[in-house]
Amino acid sequence: MIKEAMLYEKLDDDNVRCYLCAHRCEISPSKRGICGVRENREGTLYTLVYGTIIAENVDPIEKKPLFHVYPGSRSFSIATVGCNFHCTFCQNYDISQMPRESGKIMGREATPEEIVQQAVNTKSRTIAYTYTEPTIFYEFARDVGKIAHEKGIKNVFITNGYMTEEALEKISPCLDAANVDLKAFRDDFYKKYCGARLQPVLNSLKKMKELGIWVEVTTLIIPTLNDSDEELKDIAQFIYSLGPEIPWHISRFYPQYEMDGLPPTPVATLHRAAKIGEEAGLKYVYTGNVPGDKKENTYCPKCGNLLIDRHGFNINKINLEESKCPRCGTPMDGIL
Repeated sequence: MIKEAMLYEKLDDDNVRCYLCAHRCEISPSKRGICGVRENREGTLYTLVYGTIIAENVDPIEKKPLFHVYPGSRSFSIATVGCNFHCTFCQNYDISQMPRESGKIMGREATPEEIVQQAVNTKSRTIAYTYTEPTIFYEFARDVGKIAHEKGIKNVFITNGYMTEEALEKISPCLDAANVDLKAFRDDFYKKYCGARLQPVLNSLKKMKELGIWVEVTTLIIPTLNDSDEELKDIAQFIYSLGPEIPWHISRFYPQYEMDGLPPTPVATLHRAAKIGEEAGLKYVYTGNVPGDKKENTYCPKCGNLLIDRHGFNINKINLEESKCPRCGTPMDGIL
């Protein structure tokens, strides 16, 4: 389905400027933005992916990963094609890069009401906008999100964090949580490997916190590229500056897409990063893509009691009493 886009302005000579994401593309007639899914037709900007769903699944919320949003619950997860990044290590490149690489827009048509009803039918407590970048299907996510809230279902973004402040402000009334990829803490990394910049991501994280959106952060640790002690300390200290309660997910890299010449991240590197995060004062630091690692679990930040026992995306045991540690009474942070 094709629908007029939100968040753009008309310029001279039928050009338009999109301000949905931090690229703020100026788009000529008959051309598309960097995302490949917003097209200027005779001076009007259209989204080409409204209600065109390429992926939909019922996932455990832990898969997002969101460890502090209704642990052990289901999340109805959707995506369209397209992305405003071109990450050379993308795990979903076949759908995220489809419009950029082939010009194709694929998927089945769905209405916001249908998506929400599927969430209801599957007893999902959240709807996750994920797999690709939810910012690029913003209009549909916003419409789904409004109806979801009416049904008591919360909305979560799994995002690269490259949206504008204007976009965040408009969607914040129905956006409850987000896991933001903070891919590195060097602008050169973002430019070379993602086709983007670092500062807009930092700005989004600050804005989400200001708007009251629950935030968790994921960093994929890539050997030799973003795994130095100095950079990991910078990331940990930035997250701490937002709030020590913000979980940091440190994820293991596996070679894929255009970055197939590097080895998987050593588990020891993840443990080193986790120690750095804990020394920075973060209350919740997790390892990812290492099923069975003890750093998958949630421990009470005050007394160290095991609160949630995980193995991969599975919950073995939840040891909470009214969202608090049963030993010392310390509340677990998040949406519980």
